[in-house]
Amino acid sequence: MIQPYIAAEDRYANIRTMYCRCGNSGVMLPRISLGFWHNFGADARYDRSRAITHYAFDHGVTHFDLANNYGIPYGSAEITFGRLMADDFGPYRDELFISTKAGYDMWPGVYGNWGSRKYLMASISQSLRRMRLNYVDLFYSHRYDPLTPIEETLQAMVDIVRQGRALYVGISNWPLEPLKQAVQYLRERDVPLLAYQGRLNMLDRAPLENGILDFCRQEGIGFIAYSPLAQGLLSDRYINGIPADSRMAQEEYLTSDKRTPELLAFLRELQQQAQQSRRTIAQEALHWVMEQAGVTSVIVGASSVDQLADNLEF
Repeated sequence: MIQPYIAAEDRYANIRTMYCRCGNSGVMLPRISLGFWHNFGADARYDRSRAITHYAFDHGVTHFDLANNYGIPYGSAEITFGRLMADDFGPYRDELFISTKAGYDMWPGVYGNWGSRKYLMASISQSLRRMRLNYVDLFYSHRYDPLTPIEETLQAMVDIVRQGRALYVGISNWPLEPLKQAVQYLRERDVPLLAYQGRLNMLDRAPLENGILDFCRQEGIGFIAYSPLAQGLLSDRYINGIPADSRMAQEEYLTSDKRTPELLAFLRELQQQAQQSRRTIAQEALHWVMEQAGVTSVIVGASSVDQLADNLEF
């Protein structure tokens, strides 16, 4: 029998330092957000997923980030979240900020991918059913579709907000020029872009180099960084070898050819720097991302409560 969950009374004890305003909006997001890409699908133990989310919320992490195709199989991370809502988080819905996305392959055929109105409308309907929600707080276009008119994608997002199925819209992984067009289009329709989500870490600094982070800061758009640890590369996990239970050992999302002599030299230097700051390598890497001007929140994954606890000590 599942024991009822009662959130920690002191979960907002660090409210002055834990939260950051998302661009020019009323939304306050935790500096660390919890991502559901890995460890929340049907292939993950529910009790572990439940323990991770409990620990996150008990320590002020109010933003849970999902996408329609997260989990193995696709959609199963949202199903897990729906179960968590039913079992635990229903009474706390108004304290949570839930985001989901659509843009990558989700179901077979020509209507289960990219950025058409048909795909986006179907996807938000499916996501809400899986998550057992009436609305999400933030709905993203997960990637730019170069073949669909940009107005079609953006108008679908505007309509999703006007229908009450999302409170805000976001964009993830779009190039700079289409992003600029999107910002203008959405503002003209009184549905301003709340946030841009992009990959940013010490090994991949693309948003700094291509101008996206500067643009978001200048335009009052929040920037939410994902993959701050480069899928675990920016940690002590691979310094002395490849653990048998690691992502790299599975050769699925992270391949062993990434463990180069150059990376190991960088990690050992980063380890010395972290020790001087009394941090772990992962904490030092997270701290670097959060120190970049314009970054609102950093999404971390977690395979255990201990890993999440370490990340929250940044």
